[in-house]
Amino acid sequence: MTSDPHSAEPSAPPSDRVRLRRKPDRGRYDRATIDTILDAALVGHVGWVLDGQPYVTPTSIWRQGDRLYWHGSAASRMVRATKGGAAVCITASILDGLVLARSGLDHSVNYRSVMVLGRAHPVEGEAETLAALQSFVEHLYPGRWAELRPATPNEIRQTTVLWTDLAEASAKIRADGAHDEPGDETWPAWAGVIPVSLVARTPVPDQHVPAGMAAPSYLPPGGMRFER
Repeated sequence: MTSDPHSAEPSAPPSDRVRLRRKPDRGRYDRATIDTILDAALVGHVGWVLDGQPYVTPTSIWRQGDRLYWHGSAASRMVRATKGGAAVCITASILDGLVLARSGLDHSVNYRSVMVLGRAHPVEGEAETLAALQSFVEHLYPGRWAELRPATPNEIRQTTVLWTDLAEASAKIRADGAHDEPGDETWPAWAGVIPVSLVARTPVPDQHVPAGMAAPSYLPPGGMRFER
């Protein structure tokens, strides 16, 4: 069970490295809030360093218990550079609203975000890798894994699943209206919040789906809304 990240009380940071210094009132360090945001995010960004050069790789992420997972081709540079226990920084962000104020510099956005510091570890073994990939698919489409062609040993060998623990993580949240400068509230311009949400549109079958075959129940005909 998770809490509402918009209403969670601030707690102590697990380390000084993830303590929020700018707008500390927006910081959240409890696992319930962090888990809720990570479970709602579809994409994360993995930061890593190779030969002194920082890189940030966007990828799908998913959480199982105290671990945050991502995957990539076994031949990818990111995987090869990090799977030996390299330090990584993973972020996930969800945009919840556009905030319009009466001054350009006071415009903002409402959001939920998480930053995780840790080290990358590979999931070892074919069975463990397959189980991790199953959890990834089931996280997005509950019930789909049982419908799919089983993965081949070669497909599994070509895929590396990585994980880091969630011991050092923080969340940052803004869920508020416009903050005008004193006196700006009388300026004749509209101000407020435009709510934003991620919506998956109506599924479009490919040419090999048999005629009359309905979309599965986890893909509603009207599309999916990712509001968690």
